[in-house]
Amino acid sequence: MVEPWQAPSQRVVWSVAGLLAALSDSIAARFGAVTLSGEISGFTRAGSGHCYFSLKDADGQQATLRCAMFRRAAGLVDFAPRDGALVEVRGRLDLYAPRGELQFIVEAMRRAGAGALYEQFLRLKARLEAEGWFDAARKRPLPAFPLRLGVITSTAGAALHDVLTALERRAPHVEVVVYPSLVQGEQAPAALVQALAVANERAEVDALLLVRGGGSLEDLWAFNDERVVRAVGESALSVVCGVGHETDVTLCDLAADLRAPTPTAAAELASPSRRSQLELLDVLERGLTRQLRSRLDAQAQRLDRAGMRLARPSDTLARQQRRLA
Repeated sequence: MVEPWQAPSQRVVWSVAGLLAALSDSIAARFGAVTLSGEISGFTRAGSGHCYFSLKDADGQQATLRCAMFRRAAGLVDFAPRDGALVEVRGRLDLYAPRGELQFIVEAMRRAGAGALYEQFLRLKARLEAEGWFDAARKRPLPAFPLRLGVITSTAGAALHDVLTALERRAPHVEVVVYPSLVQGEQAPAALVQALAVANERAEVDALLLVRGGGSLEDLWAFNDERVVRAVGESALSVVCGVGHETDVTLCDLAADLRAPTPTAAAELASPSRRSQLELLDVLERGLTRQLRSRLDAQAQRLDRAGMRLARPSDTLARQQRRLA
């Protein structure tokens, strides 16, 4: 229970910085060096070499702790940390004063096995691969000159903007049909399956782009859902999958007809460059013109030679008249 206000001479008023510093000292004195185990989520490596990520509870509890691993410590790690990896970290708790956030300063990290989500990913990948969903024989070529492309993504995400920008720059003549869908969360797999079904039922586009921006393994998990993977593999329309960043690989990437490293790359791979096609037409036009002129010149010379072999009609007529006389 909060005590009532005391007289000014009796109460202690903390500054924010002073309170956070006192809390930081108390935490350091109480815990000292700490070893944690958990699952990496949202791992990023800054240009400075420092690494930032969250450590999730490995037992599935709703608990997350922000972590920072500075360049010196990151350089001593003998493996590549990734989302979903189960690790043990040693370090100290600290309060980050600018935001008033509790964080864990990682001084050492080692493997502790694969994370639960990543293990699930590997098991499902092995099963679907054994069923042939990722076979190269299933891959179909994309249409060489599409006139209309379908895009399955969230209308609120940056991926749609990236695709539209790339198509406007690269192939402004290509029409775009958007099939809106959730791309994250528990409802996303069903929404993605529905969007794929609608696009195939309407059959109004030449190919489909299945895209979304980057994120952690949890953020992209809808694209590892078995229902979505099978829907991509069963699509009558060719599918280009561009999910996450270049290093992100989902099961939908493996089942699609073509994997793109980013949404922008998906748009570029699905549409030929208008400029390059016009340049190719110019080259072909010049080549055909040269061939036509060469052919006409050759036929003209042939005609001249044939004309030289023929006598003038009046000379022939005079010769025949003399023979007749």
